[in-house]
Amino acid sequence: MSTGMPATRRQFLGLTTVAGLSLLAGCSAKARPAAGPPSAGGLRLTAAPMRLDLAGREIPTWGYGMVPGPEIRLKAGDVMRVRLENALPEDTTVHWHGLAPPNGMDGVPGVTQDPVTPGDGFTYEFETPIAGSFMYHAHVGMQLDRGLYGPLVVEPRTEELSYDREYTLMLDDWRDGVDAADHAGHGATPETEEPPAAEEVSFGGRAYPLLLVDGRPPEDPRVLEVRPGDRVRLRVMNVAADTGFRFAIAGHRLTVTHTDGMPVESVTVDALRLGMGERYDVLVDAAQSGGAWQVGVQAEGRRGWGRAVLRYTGSEATTAPVAAERPAELDGRLPSYDELLSREPLALPAGEPDRVYDLVLSGTQIGGQSYPDADPLPVAEGERVRLTMRNTSAKWHPMHLHGHHFQVLTPSGRGPVKDTVTVPARGGVVTFDFLATNPGDWLFHCHNHHHMEDGMVRLVRYVDA
Repeated sequence: MSTGMPATRRQFLGLTTVAGLSLLAGCSAKARPAAGPPSAGGLRLTAAPMRLDLAGREIPTWGYGMVPGPEIRLKAGDVMRVRLENALPEDTTVHWHGLAPPNGMDGVPGVTQDPVTPGDGFTYEFETPIAGSFMYHAHVGMQLDRGLYGPLVVEPRTEELSYDREYTLMLDDWRDGVDAADHAGHGATPETEEPPAAEEVSFGGRAYPLLLVDGRPPEDPRVLEVRPGDRVRLRVMNVAADTGFRFAIAGHRLTVTHTDGMPVESVTVDALRLGMGERYDVLVDAAQSGGAWQVGVQAEGRRGWGRAVLRYTGSEATTAPVAAERPAELDGRLPSYDELLSREPLALPAGEPDRVYDLVLSGTQIGGQSYPDADPLPVAEGERVRLTMRNTSAKWHPMHLHGHHFQVLTPSGRGPVKDTVTVPARGGVVTFDFLATNPGDWLFHCHNHHHMEDGMVRLVRYVDA
């Protein structure tokens, strides 16, 4: 298979062979650091103040030298070595969202490690046995809501999918360094258009003046180059703090192949709905003869608009879609968890689970409790554990379990294997099972970071059987 990567797409190959890369503070968002020579030191991420170019306006923020941070890419079975250097004025850590590292490498301050203090560093080192589309981000306070995040791709040793080009797209809500009063309507749903009517689909309630796709506002969109006849793989990731997204491409359909990096039977849809922390891999056939096509990103349940542009090579003279042009596909068919059939289900023991938790999600509480004044959820190594979540609140909650993958229980018996699952508002129920095979204390929380900071967290704690 030829991945046919565009020359403009910066890649970080396996960290065992591309090492010693230092991301310096103060780079603009469009800077592209080069890889240094191989060394035993691994990759170095420097978390530091920086400036981000938003369509010609530079604003202050924090990041790993650029926003999003550099793509980390390696092969399944490789050992990832990342040295975090803290050049921020406060503590920080890095969490490897969707991976299941040893507990001490999970990056949760006060739970799995001491926070990395200003001027200090910490080396994360662990094997990455499972392929998939993952993310990394800071896990201290609301640092994720700035620019401290990036994509992490673990490729399989043998790729089964056939495609010609590949792009990773990180979707984010943004207000850092931006005065909302100065940006009323900037990057938002056009004033002539009513906000989405389905308020029940809202994931959060805060005002964000911008939605970014790969660190770019609608006025300065990322351009995805394709050729007629190409098959393109997109890794679409929601790294926002407070916003669920709907994603679609005008004139093209999306064939879902993975959710949260785990393979599913192919399902072709018009659009995706992504809760915070969720990822989808899709294949897109470039079946048009040319032109430039809107890649639309709409906030669920409130105003908010972002975009990229899919441009056919040789169509440079074609006028790009106007910033606010909305693909009709956004109103089309969405994938449901029920129809996402896992191609690699978890090897769950037969019979009933060893331990069951029935948890009500109410406001920003899990099971009527708020962290840190919340009882741990004990499990024992080797157990099959079942969590059922019943959402009585008015917001959808994307629930994320650290250190494990779980299987969503659906009527098919082959529900998707995930690490983040969205529970619908006003009575939605989702159940999943996981195997307790990774000892330690692990966060289970809503990936709305405002909800998490308000205490919507429980600890899954391993105890003796």
